Amino acid sequence: MKRFDGRLAVITGGGTGMGRELARQLAAEGCHVAICDVSEEAMAQTKALCESEAPSGTRVSATLADVSEEAQVLAFQQAVATSHQTDHIHLLFNNAGIGGGGSFILDDRGDWEKTFAVCWSGVYLCTRAFLPMLLASPEGHVVNTSSVNGFWASLGPTMAHTAYSSAKFAVKGFTEALINDFRLNAPHVKVSLVMPGHIGTSIIINSGRILGHDPKEIPDEEVEAARERMAHLGFEVEGATNDEIRQGLQQWGEDFRDQAPTTAAEAAKVILDGVREERWRILIGADAEVLDRLVREAPEEAYEPSFMERLKAATDWALGT
Repeated sequence: MKRFDGRLAVITGGGTGMGRELARQLAAEGCHVAICDVSEEAMAQTKALCESEAPSGTRVSATLADVSEEAQVLAFQQAVATSHQTDHIHLLFNNAGIGGGGSFILDDRGDWEKTFAVCWSGVYLCTRAFLPMLLASPEGHVVNTSSVNGFWASLGPTMAHTAYSSAKFAVKGFTEALINDFRLNAPHVKVSLVMPGHIGTSIIINSGRILGHDPKEIPDEEVEAARERMAHLGFEVEGATNDEIRQGLQQWGEDFRDQAPTTAAEAAKVILDGVREERWRILIGADAEVLDRLVREAPEEAYEPSFMERLKAATDWALGT
């Protein structure tokens, strides 16, 4: 699929981040776009941006849907068929994701299972729901967003990262298994696995809101738990007020978005170039490339403190910092 004009792309998590940028870039090429998200406000902004940048006649639709809930996914599929008056789609971007449930031992079970459900079940359920429409298309492509945490289940030796990493490993395995399945049983449908490093998105801020932990609104008991985690990570929080802790958590999410080495727009371009080239494996960012290489070189060391020293040195060199 060298061109996207006249095609129909379905994008989950299209309200912000990479989902929004995929929608914008595709619409600008004349690709019809159908997005879903859990935020009507964010989707309305994405839809307006797409419509202002797209050629005349390009259709953009938006549906409120939580991809971890099968009934909502099926309603989204029906909305796409109705809004775009079609029985087929060409592109499915399983992009939606949140982060939470870092510790299997300490964190809330609800947070753990919601994170896993959005990041893994969302990919599975949407692929199931839209597969008939992909099979009905003359050509199709599924693009599943995993993460560097799909081959390295860590954020370093001082922070547990179990729910998100487990889900992203599942996405990686599922996508790789589809390569041969499609080749044998639906050769007109391709599949790509996206593994981003640190991309400038609002995933930390959005995750807090979805899981009920908006930094600006968390109760005092959650602030104390956050204070302990921050101290464990080496932050100077002694004497900080609860409101200062809340502000620090909000700033952390904003810095993650605003100070990333790769922007969401840059990431979207890499993904679309990878689809054009029919690459099944799409790494995004110099940090992702470095981490992939180091894990492959020394998998037994990947979770040792010494690995982090090598990773930091290699990433700083790759990024020129």
